[in-house]
Amino acid sequence: MAGERATPLLKDELDIVIPTIRNLDFLEMWRPFFESYHLIIVQDGDPSKTIKVPEGFDYELYNRNDINRILGPKASCISFKDSACRCFGYMVSKKKYIYTIDDDCFVAKNPSGEDINALEQHIKNLLSPSTPHFFNTLYDPYREGADFVRGYPFSLREGVPTAVSHGLWLNIPDYDAPTQLVKPRERNTRYVDAVLTIPKGTIFPMCGMNLAFNRDLIGPAMYFGLMGDGQPIGRYDDMWAGWCTKVICDHLNLGVKTGLPYIWHSKASNPFVNLKKEYKGIYWQEDIIPFFQSVTLPKECKTVQECYLELAKLVKAKLSSVDPYFTKLADAMVTWIEAWDELNLAGDGSAKALNDTAK
Repeated sequence: MAGERATPLLKDELDIVIPTIRNLDFLEMWRPFFESYHLIIVQDGDPSKTIKVPEGFDYELYNRNDINRILGPKASCISFKDSACRCFGYMVSKKKYIYTIDDDCFVAKNPSGEDINALEQHIKNLLSPSTPHFFNTLYDPYREGADFVRGYPFSLREGVPTAVSHGLWLNIPDYDAPTQLVKPRERNTRYVDAVLTIPKGTIFPMCGMNLAFNRDLIGPAMYFGLMGDGQPIGRYDDMWAGWCTKVICDHLNLGVKTGLPYIWHSKASNPFVNLKKEYKGIYWQEDIIPFFQSVTLPKECKTVQECYLELAKLVKAKLSSVDPYFTKLADAMVTWIEAWDELNLAGDGSAKALNDTAK
């Protein structure tokens, strides 16, 4: 393990994106695992507030003023006063891989009492194939000590590239507000030593607090929507990105893994505040989920951008009758892709050059 930490996996190919409103003291616990990597910190809320980052970390920090300056009118697609602002970090990164984590998440321990290097496990997930077309009952067949079981078709054993690695959490579960209210003291203590591929055609509730993805393969689909200040909904940002991403991964023959690694989620958010943010989403998801379960993208859509723009059209056509918000969201999805392409297709690093925030 010491040798791996001396030469971290993908050291120059991965950015860690962190949304925050507070000083990042939590990084001290992550120092052995994060210090060799570049951080992109997206400051939410009041841009005049100074965010302190522990010494020794290589980072760039963006606040709302930076977002407005870099994106201009297109900054309207980036949520304000919501952790969905993190997706701006995905947009300005120039690396192949992204890991994103919340600032109330700490290093967990495995059943043997050893610290879990969550980032290392995510990287292993992303660098091994996925098996969305046929379920392996030993879960991930590419892990050490596992393989394909009897009856698994040899024609499918090569797998497909993994686009997303979805990690889990010990301690505070990722529950919605009604479940929080009826189970206020429940804690997740189950450590399940498993990674599995989510099957093709199955969507899932993606949590953004412990998430990694291949930015080259799926980055433009990782838009966390319009949430927070000025919007009628919150706390559905990562789920919206997960639904869109999974539909596009299925279409483009890419894989999504879930399971290991675990982090320690330390702080339960207020269920009454959460209910106010979620209550429309709780109703709307009864229409949103069947929409995503039935979406079929045209064969002509070959890139993530083409898929995402087609999805935006379908959102406007099929979900605007649920609420006018979805018309606004569909327009923001288009704006997001336009902004992504402006910053990334030129390849000149202009976004980073515009960041004059002191470190």
